[in-house]
Amino acid sequence: MKHFLIFIHYLESVEKIDEIRPRHREFLHKGYKDGIVLFSGPLVPRTGGLIAARGETAEGVKEFFSNDPYQKEKAARYEFIEFEPVHYQEFLKDWVG
Repeated sequence: MKHFLIFIHYLESVEKIDEIRPRHREFLHKGYKDGIVLFSGPLVPRTGGLIAARGETAEGVKEFFSNDPYQKEKAARYEFIEFEPVHYQEFLKDWVG
């Protein structure tokens, strides 16, 4: 399993992001349900967001997030950073597995 930190960089105004946000969160809900997304949230200040995700391949993870309304509407750019979890809290063992 490959693991990623995904930085979302807003390309549009916060007002436009706020307009798209309900559809973005609905999209993320599928990622949570499917075990792709571990956590997500906006940066402070609101210049973008951060997601922890996993998948069998980098291409598969990027393909999944290509359907995010933020990307589909060109309101944000996604930066994928792959990492290998070495140390983690015991409760994450199954997710990291």
